[in-house]
Amino acid sequence: MPSHTETPELQEQFETPAQQLEVSTLGMWVFLVTEVMFFGGLFTAYTVYRREFAAIFGLASNSMDVWMGAANTAVLICSSYTMVMAVRSAKIGSRKALILFLILTILFGGVFLGIKGIEWHAKFVEHHVPGPSFHLEGAAPGDQGPAQLFFSLYFIMTGLHALHMVVGIGIMLFILWEAYKGKYTPSYYTPVDIGGLYWHFVDIIWIFLFPLLYLIARHQH
Repeated sequence: MPSHTETPELQEQFETPAQQLEVSTLGMWVFLVTEVMFFGGLFTAYTVYRREFAAIFGLASNSMDVWMGAANTAVLICSSYTMVMAVRSAKIGSRKALILFLILTILFGGVFLGIKGIEWHAKFVEHHVPGPSFHLEGAAPGDQGPAQLFFSLYFIMTGLHALHMVVGIGIMLFILWEAYKGKYTPSYYTPVDIGGLYWHFVDIIWIFLFPLLYLIARHQH
């Protein structure tokens, strides 16, 4: 059994690195469950209102740039792959590969935010931001309110998702710095593994957001 002197990364309350990893993983899963409940409330609200205002929500979906949404989906799927490879590289002690895959993961995250920023800017230009200047082309005056509701949910959900992505990139930058210093070994890679769980969670949230906002009943209005 490794001692705390032999493994300085091992916290004093744990007996082995494996135990530390298991407890840390459990802690992250508990945190992610709270995040699921948080986003679940937003998904539920969206589902209820979409059922209530199906036609106008379909029209609003038509105004979304599905190709940008699809591009961001592809980007995040690629980032999930590079994150998996980063964890694998840490497990086998390949420091150079770990650094490479972390950098790629961060770059994919940056590309996602860049595309989302372009898309948000387009919504400002098109007056699709809820407020006094809001106007959805093709919607009757009485339907502008429900249309604003759609875009309110859109900006809230994608904005919170983007915030989580920014936090994820920050975590990856910290892990990258630690990897550069050679902190991670096959016997200690807990932060990489835990950071990977968070990153995959953020990716999965987008996998739900994309069809809800861009695809469901898109042409039914």
